[in-house]
Parts: sequence; C-alpha cells; structure tokens
Amino acid sequence: MKSEALVEGLEPLKFKDLPKVLTSDPEGARKVIELMVQGTKRARAVIWNTFKELEEPELEALSQDFPNPHFLIGPFHKYITASSSSLLAQDQTCLSWLDKHPPNSVLYVSFGSLVRVKESEFLEIAWGLANSKQPFLWVVRPGSIEGSEWLEHLPDGFLESIVEGKGYISKWAPQQDVLAHTATGGFWTHNG
Repeated sequence: MKSEALVEGLEPLKFKDLPKVLTSDPEGARKVIELMVQGTKRARAVIWNTFKELEEPELEALSQDFPNPHFLIGPFHKYITASSSSLLAQDQTCLSWLDKHPPNSVLYVSFGSLVRVKESEFLEIAWGLANSKQPFLWVVRPGSIEGSEWLEHLPDGFLESIVEGKGYISKWAPQQDVLAHTATGGFWTHNG
C-alpha cells in the first residue's frame, strides 16, 4: 500500500503522514504550484528563513533545481515579535505559565492550523504527554480532532493528572513567542 511506504529522504515519515491539499480544483492547485516554482527559478535570488547547519542536505538539493543565489538569513523567530495576523485568537496567558518554568524544561506541542488527528491518535498523544512527567504546553486547535469540537475525547481524570503546572492546554498560542521563550526546551510539530 502506497500510503504506508516511506518517503525517500524524509524517513521515518510515510506518505500517509504528509499533508494533503483538499481542493475541488486539483488542476488549478497544480498550476499555482507550477507558477510558484517557475517564479522562483526566474528570481535573481532566494531568501530562506534558515541556516546551513539546520537543513544542509535540503538546501543542496534545492540549489540543483534553483541555481540562483540563496541567502540564508534565519531563523527569525527569536528576533521578530509574533504576528497579529493569526486567524485564531492567541492565548497570551500561556506565556505567564511558561514564566513559571525553568529554562529548557517545557515541551511545546502544536500541529498547526491544518492537521486533523483521529480520536485514537489524540488519546495516545494525551497519555504520552501525561506519562512523560515532562511539563508541556499543548495546543489543541478546536476542530482538530475528528468527531470532536475540542477536548471532549480527553479521558476522565486526564485534566486532573496534569495539575500543579505539569501541563497547559491552549486552543491557540503565540507560537513565535513560545518558541523564543527560555522555558521552551523542545518542539513537537507536524513540521509542515
């Protein structure tokens, strides 16, 4: 089955793990992507919000397809304040929760604005976080769990198991501020 096959160069990701673009006009979406690629090839240079040591193999591969000069100027997340252009209201109180934790002690978990998970996956994540004994800030976007509006599928006793600052669940967080916070020591994301 193709969906179970590993994505070459992105192991251990499988094809089923990649985001899907849901559109009623796949040909139109393909044309937009083609125009973006053509525009990038014609550009005098490409600016990337990254640095060589972070994505060296990927940058080498891109330079084969896009021979124009590449300027690596990132990452910016520690230097630029969070954008207020978010479509969802950002929970600023999570920052004061982070303030109560020592440096590099909190795992930040966020799967972004598009990812949807099955109830079984949601429960695995929940119990994995609770059993990790690691402080965590978990963004659970409303509607991101199939068949649920928000936290209805959390098992009985889960919220009580993360008391005393062990865990914080937010509908949406100011991601750049969270990533730049000294308490944030890890980031678990879908990497989209």
